[in-house]
Amino acid sequence: MPDLHDVAGTMLAKALTSSAGRGAEQVVHDGPLRQTVMALRAGTELAEHDAPPAATLQLLRGRVRVLKRGQLAEELTPGELLSLTGSRHTVEAVEDSVFLLTTVSGLPGDTNPRVV
Repeated sequence: MPDLHDVAGTMLAKALTSSAGRGAEQVVHDGPLRQTVMALRAGTELAEHDAPPAATLQLLRGRVRVLKRGQLAEELTPGELLSLTGSRHTVEAVEDSVFLLTTVSGLPGDTNPRVV
């Protein structure tokens, strides 16, 4: 079983030395469920993209700003959890940050599930 604090530290170290300013490691892959620890160096962003059928972002360290298309930006601090389900969004690291991204690539009744 992975220790999230250890994985968070490792991914943040990777993000700080990476030319892309990010690091990620999938810690759970169980059927359609995925949990990934992602780290972003301050000032780095994940460009606008669509969320899978179900998704949440829980901030573990730092501070991020999430902009969902057509809505005001939301800033998260450690411990806060935000639903991304069904939204087109951007994630920007205001500070060096680490978050747990939980996604479900298919839901019961989906005829065309996405794999993330």
